[in-house]
Amino acid sequence: MSFPQAGAYPEESQANTILVLGILSLICSCFPLGIAAWVMGNRELEAIDGGMRNPANRGTANAGRIIGIVATALGIIGLVIIFAFLFLGLSVGILDEMFR
Repeated sequence: MSFPQAGAYPEESQANTILVLGILSLICSCFPLGIAAWVMGNRELEAIDGGMRNPANRGTANAGRIIGIVATALGIIGLVIIFAFLFLGLSVGILDEMFR
């Protein structure tokens, strides 16, 4: 499949930025970057489907979006585990004080 020249599209692709945000969110355990990659990836794919951006960057944008989704999910799971341990620790501490 051949694509038109890069200058033929009215908007510049953000696929590389999306991929970098996704990778950083996974490596740095910073899931807000994952959310940004996820949202930007969705918008990039919509722009590609709308003919506003070069479809040759679809794979890069989709990869960044998927990495952002994974990083966000792992971040949320991590927060749930941290809050569970905090709640469990506080509960044990309160029960220990009650039965002394």
